Amino acid sequence: MYLGIDLGTSSLKALLVDDEQREVGQASAALSVQRPQPLWSEQNPDDWWQALRLALAELRTHYPERLAAVRAVGLAGQMHGAVLLDGRDNILRPAILWNDGRSARQCAEIERRVPASRHITGNLAMPGFTAPKLLWVAQEEPDVFAQVRHVLLPKDYLRLRLTGDYVSEMSDAAGTSWLDVSRRAWSPEMLAATRLSEAAMPRLVEGSQPTGCLRRELADDWGMRADVAVAGGGGDNAAGAVGIGVIHDGQAFVSLGTSGVYFVANDSYKPYPQSAVHTFCHCLPQTWHQMAVTLSAASCVTWLAQLTGAASEAALLDEIAATDGERNVVFLPYLSGERTPHNDPQAKGVFFGLEHATRRADLGRAVLEGVAFALADGQDALLASGTTIRDVSVIGGGARNALWGKILASILDRRLRYHRGAEVGPAAGAARLARLAVTKEAAGDVCSSPPLAHIIEPEPAWRHRYAERHRLYRRLYEQLKESFHSLSVGAMNE
Repeated sequence: MYLGIDLGTSSLKALLVDDEQREVGQASAALSVQRPQPLWSEQNPDDWWQALRLALAELRTHYPERLAAVRAVGLAGQMHGAVLLDGRDNILRPAILWNDGRSARQCAEIERRVPASRHITGNLAMPGFTAPKLLWVAQEEPDVFAQVRHVLLPKDYLRLRLTGDYVSEMSDAAGTSWLDVSRRAWSPEMLAATRLSEAAMPRLVEGSQPTGCLRRELADDWGMRADVAVAGGGGDNAAGAVGIGVIHDGQAFVSLGTSGVYFVANDSYKPYPQSAVHTFCHCLPQTWHQMAVTLSAASCVTWLAQLTGAASEAALLDEIAATDGERNVVFLPYLSGERTPHNDPQAKGVFFGLEHATRRADLGRAVLEGVAFALADGQDALLASGTTIRDVSVIGGGARNALWGKILASILDRRLRYHRGAEVGPAAGAARLARLAVTKEAAGDVCSSPPLAHIIEPEPAWRHRYAERHRLYRRLYEQLKESFHSLSVGAMNE
C-alpha cells in the first residue's frame, strides 16, 4: 500500500493506492488564498500542515487497515512557493505563492546580475518563481530576510514536518530559478544573485528516491508502520505526468486545474526561454520536460460562478452546455497575470463583445474558450521550440467536463485522451513515486497510462469559427497590454 499527498492551492488531497495501483481510499481538506494587496498571493504554511493532519485523520477513521499497511509516502505540490524559516524552523512570514506577481522588478534585476541566467536555468526569470520572491523580501522586508536560515518549497515544508529533513527534488527545484537545470544541481551564481548560498537550500534527490522516514510520533498518531519511507516526490505537474504515464519523449498532457498547463516530456534538456516556455527537470532521473502555463484555468470557472451567483460550478457548466455558443463574447483569462507566451504579471481578465442579450451561459462559454485559446498559445510556443508532441491526455478537475474537452480538442486541433481516475492527478503520481522509492522497480514498469476511458476528437464544424476567434483573442491582448500596465501602475500608486 502507498500514500500519495498532493498539496494544491485550493485543497490538499491524500490518496491510498494498493499494489495493483487501484485507488482504495482518499481524503481532502480545503485551503484558502490570501490576497492582501494587488498582485499578491499568499498562504500560511501551517494551514497546509493542519490540512494534512485533517486528511490523515479522515483516512485513519475510514481506512485504518489500509493506512496501517502503507510502505511509503510520496509528496506532490504547488510549485515555486517561498517558505521562509529561521534557525528554529519558525515560519517568518506567509508563503508567497506561484501566482504572486509582485516581483517583476526583481526578475529584471536577477537577469542583470547573472547575464547567463537563462542558459543556467533554462527559463526566463518570472515573478512566479522562487528566487525573485527572495530578492523582493531582501529589499522590501530586510528584517525578515536577515532571519532566513532555510528556504523550502511548499511540499518540502510538509516533508520537514513529516520527517525532520530539509530535502527537495529536481522537478520542484527546477522552478526556483536557483537550479542549474542541465546539471541538476544548485547554481552558486543564481543563489548569490539573491544574497543566498547553498547552506539555505535543501538537499537534492530524484523524485523516485527515498529521503527519510516518517517521524515515530506521527506514525503512532496515524496508526502507521514505524518504517514508512518518504519519497522525493515531484512538483504538481511532474507528479501528474507520472500519474498519467507521461514519462517518454513527446508524450504530453493538458491539466485543467487552478492553472492550465500543457506539459511535454523530453529525453534531453531543451531550453526555449524566449517564449516563456518552462524547461524543468522531470521527477525521474535523467528526464526533463517543457511546460506552457496559463495561470488561471478552472479557477476562472469558479470565479464566474461566484461572481454571477450560479448555484454551483456544475450548474453553470450545465447552463453553458445548453447554449449554442453563437454569441461573440471573447474572454482573456488573465485573472492572475499570464506566463506562456507573454510572461506578463500585469495582464488582466477581459470580457469583450458584451450586449444586452448576453447571458451568464455566454460568459461561461467564453471562459471555457478563453482558457483553451491560452493553452493553444502555449502549444504554439512548444512547437516553435522544436518539440514533437505525440499523444495528449487531459487531467485535472476540468477533465470531468465533456463540453470543455470538445472545445479544447477543437481549438488545439488534437484528439484528446481521457483516462480513468485522471481527475486525481498529482496524488496518483506521488503514490507511484513512493512505490519506486522502496521497490526500486523500473519507472516504465510502474508509470504506465491508466486505462483509457474515452477519446474526444476535434469538431470539424467549429474549426473555422475558432480560428477566427483565436486571432481576435490574440489581437485583444496586443492592443490592451499597455493599458494593463498603466492600470497596474495606477493601482500601486494609489
